[in-house]
Amino acid sequence: MADAIRVSGPISGTDRTLSFETGKLAQLADGAVQARIGDTIVLATVTASRHVREGADFFPLTVDIEERTYAAGKIPGSFFRREGKSSDQAILICRLIDRPLRPSFPKGFRNEVHVVGTVFGADQVNPHDIIAINASSAALMISGIPFDGPIGAVRVAYTTDGTWIPHPTFAEGDDSTFELVVAGRALSDSPDTEIAIMMVEAGGTEGSFDRYAQGAPKVDEEVLAAGLEASKIWIREAINLQRQMVAEYVATRGPIEPIPYAVLSDYGDDIFVAVEEAGTASLTAANVQTSKAERNAALDGAGAEIIAALEPRFPERVGEIKAAIRSLTKKLVRMRIVEDGVRIDGRSVTEIRPLTAEVDLFPTAHGSALFQRGETQVINVTTLGMPRMNQLIDTITPDETKRYMHHYNFPPYSTGETGFMRGPKRREIGHGMLAERALVPVVPTQDQFPYTLRLVSDVMSSNGSTSMASVCGSSLSLMAAGVPLKAPIAGIAMGLVKEGDNYVTLTDILGAEDAFGDMDFKVAGSADAVTALQLDTKIDGLPADVLAKALHQAKVARLEILEVMNACIDAPRPEVAASAPKIVSMEIPIDKIGEVIGPKGKVINTLQQETGADIAVDDDGVIGTVTIGAKDGHAVEEARRRISLILDPPTAEVGEVYQGRVVNTTKFGAFVNILPGRDGLLHISKMSALAGGKRVGQVEDVLELGQSIEVRVEDIDPQGKVSLGLTGENAAAPAPQRDDAPAPRERERERESEAPKTATSSSSFEDAFEAELAADLGDLGPGAPVANDAPGDRRPRNRSRRR
Repeated sequence: MADAIRVSGPISGTDRTLSFETGKLAQLADGAVQARIGDTIVLATVTASRHVREGADFFPLTVDIEERTYAAGKIPGSFFRREGKSSDQAILICRLIDRPLRPSFPKGFRNEVHVVGTVFGADQVNPHDIIAINASSAALMISGIPFDGPIGAVRVAYTTDGTWIPHPTFAEGDDSTFELVVAGRALSDSPDTEIAIMMVEAGGTEGSFDRYAQGAPKVDEEVLAAGLEASKIWIREAINLQRQMVAEYVATRGPIEPIPYAVLSDYGDDIFVAVEEAGTASLTAANVQTSKAERNAALDGAGAEIIAALEPRFPERVGEIKAAIRSLTKKLVRMRIVEDGVRIDGRSVTEIRPLTAEVDLFPTAHGSALFQRGETQVINVTTLGMPRMNQLIDTITPDETKRYMHHYNFPPYSTGETGFMRGPKRREIGHGMLAERALVPVVPTQDQFPYTLRLVSDVMSSNGSTSMASVCGSSLSLMAAGVPLKAPIAGIAMGLVKEGDNYVTLTDILGAEDAFGDMDFKVAGSADAVTALQLDTKIDGLPADVLAKALHQAKVARLEILEVMNACIDAPRPEVAASAPKIVSMEIPIDKIGEVIGPKGKVINTLQQETGADIAVDDDGVIGTVTIGAKDGHAVEEARRRISLILDPPTAEVGEVYQGRVVNTTKFGAFVNILPGRDGLLHISKMSALAGGKRVGQVEDVLELGQSIEVRVEDIDPQGKVSLGLTGENAAAPAPQRDDAPAPRERERERESEAPKTATSSSSFEDAFEAELAADLGDLGPGAPVANDAPGDRRPRNRSRRR
């Protein structure tokens, strides 16, 4: 086995190191690098096809993340006990890797490339996503695959005292108010070169607005810009360490052999010149149409005319003509924006399309909203549920449950196309998680609002930034559902066109502007704080002043959108919808949980059956929590009243009459619940009145579980055990007591003094115990009880009554 090549370096501002190792594992892959921080370890492998797939007109890059549960010392929780489809978390990491890597391959490179990250160690302290990005870049650097790297990545967290810390642990991230994931590359080979930011994924943390209310500094546009600038320090460290690994690899193994490949062009220069001459006028006129449908129809018509005019000259090159038409369209759109300040639909660069907002679309939904911006239209529906509906997460991170869920659906009809609908694709999962991240900071905690929340965004029509429309729709539907958000949230998508040294920032981009532009920049937040950010650039670096201008321009747009949303609904409704469950939560001592649940769940099941409420009991190891929910508020209050009585049960009084319910039967009697948390024993010898004065052979002959019966408390012993008798004219009169009869406590002491001191066999013990019961309670009937069936046992065992 070949010796591994290892490099490591300290992470500034921490006590940890980042390390890379290659040459030991997966030696048949084009490149394989194992990266590590703490005990979190990720192996990244890259392979490339040596041939271009026939007909490929795009770069086929695939990224997969394999999260092995053994990395965290777990066994998968699925039925097959094996990892199945990728988790949402793994899909998001794939997207984080793909976004900075894809633009770093040569233009025209069409060989299939596969990047696989396998998580071998997950120490529950250090996240593995940033490690995977750096490992993937490092593997490409030694693979021979054409790659303009290295790419460095870092996560930075904004603390409550206003500082950015690098590579935060899970705990540090939870305690912060905002997290930024930033990837970039160096603009030269110098160790101190400027870093060009290529990708940003950021969001506020759960409870961040509560921390703001307690005095933590808010994350606004200026703080964000400072965080992006600060991240360059650790991106540069990751890049320099990768370069060090490459140098040692070359010194040990020799030069890296580049794989052979051909750069493919969609069209020849002669085709583009011909298309430009024949189609500039018609394509320019078509791009003036403001409606997407009309514009697309006009472009299709212009394209057909160009093809008809040029096909006789280039009969075998129709595909090139089509590609050149698209390239010319892109050029014309960009020129109009930069030179005239006018966009495809006639707007200025800072203008937002018409906005509308509406709530309460569907009467059965707990909360619903429609948000429309131009031709982009999204319906969002909120559903409230009991805490037991929290999503269980079977991953290798410390997270085990998820309370707030956002699901995003993008059907093909939203773009006027046909297609398959077979579950969410990676894009849909990514958009849903972005919208979810934008709302997490303002969603109340479970202590403040004890509901599980599921939001669904259904895109009705799409022409630019449906994810940000989903953010706006989410805020509206949550407030309509009565969820006490800390602040309303709006989102906006920005774009950028760069020609030479001229940067033009676009507000509220269309789908075509996203495709033809140089940046996709989404910002969500409240009126005074940013809650989510996503940025992807196709250019080498974003000057600080351009970024600051884009952030400010996005805030102006966000405030304009918030005005429209506030005109629709300006605050959360004071109560949840009538169709939503009414939920209350109460804390109980952890040692009382067993009493609320009861043996085999009998108490809690009875409460649910009789009140109609849904009751869930949980604990954090210190204190218990009971959550009660029902559509009928009276059912909730009744269940809470009964649980309160179980926690602080009333005391039974000797001689008092109670309407009880049979909760258990044994050979020697029936246990009757007379008060919440209070059961008593009605002995079989006292049931003759129920059988017409005849001796009762079996309790089940005269009583059944759940039967209501009126009883009188005849005695309560020092241990609190209650002896019951029947009431009414048919009930047997209680046995008369002599004036000199000993008191209950004295009788107990007499029995103890008269009981045998030792038992020589099991039969002698049973005989003595049976005699003791008979002396106290009378004839026990057929089948004497054993010790475990004593009348003082509150949870008698269920055994066969017939042999």
